[in-house]
Amino acid sequence: MESFTSYDGTTLAFRTLGAGPPLLCLPGGPGRSVDYLGDLGGLSAHRTLILPDTRGTGASAMPADPATCRVDRLVADVEALRRHLGLERLDLLGHSAGGSLAMLYAAAHPGRLDSLTLVTPSFAAVGLPSDTGAAEVIAARAAEPWHAEAVAAYRRMRSASTFSEAARYRFAFEPLMYGRWDAAAREHAAADPGQRSLPVSEHYYRGYAPDTEDLRKRLGALSCPGLLLAGGLDLWPTARSAADAVSLFPAMTLAVQPDAGHYPWLDDPRAFTATVEDFLAGRWAAPDERAAGATPSPR
Repeated sequence: MESFTSYDGTTLAFRTLGAGPPLLCLPGGPGRSVDYLGDLGGLSAHRTLILPDTRGTGASAMPADPATCRVDRLVADVEALRRHLGLERLDLLGHSAGGSLAMLYAAAHPGRLDSLTLVTPSFAAVGLPSDTGAAEVIAARAAEPWHAEAVAAYRRMRSASTFSEAARYRFAFEPLMYGRWDAAAREHAAADPGQRSLPVSEHYYRGYAPDTEDLRKRLGALSCPGLLLAGGLDLWPTARSAADAVSLFPAMTLAVQPDAGHYPWLDDPRAFTATVEDFLAGRWAAPDERAAGATPSPR
């Protein structure tokens, strides 16, 4: 791991992996160390992945003021890392809660982006629901042997008042977050507690009250191309929520990986890598011309 000092003196860690043009990848959780992203399904064969641990997670120090772990305040860490790397402009990818952070960075620093890739992002940062149609997604998987236990855990998590309380039910709920509940998915899910900083999880959205009108206006003026990749089996966000959110961006393409959950690079690494790399390499047409090639979810 390498490190740098952010704006408030907190030491933050990152690592690089792979070869090719740099791609800064923001992890989610919220509060999970970047290790869970792995090599993003082999995307590191095409891109140099820059993989930072959010402050307070993994090898990054916990700040003196935990309120600086709030999503909007983390924008300053992303900008500090860009400056440390000496990059004038970025290809930026955000996953899950890291997608919220990526949107906020894009709104604050639009001139620093060459592209924006949102992989199964949370839309909490822009005040939109992420779970539209979740009940239908859950019902469609009723034949799975783990279904009843996972749904019960899902309901308990939804009623929990803190991340710490929800964590008690997380592993039982996890099959709903993967396209296939196989050995690789179980191993990935089992690593979560050791990779997650619950204090960071608790502070990530605490007290966050965005000016959604201004934020959406800023995102609506974003000139760089974007990719919003959703999983057809994901609950947060559902493909329907992703389809509703794509209109926030003037140059955003929606692609749905049909049999994927929240971690599409695990469910089908080849499809995920091809989708993201084709977009980054400029092999996709403009969004209105790409409609037949992407797999949009029903509205």
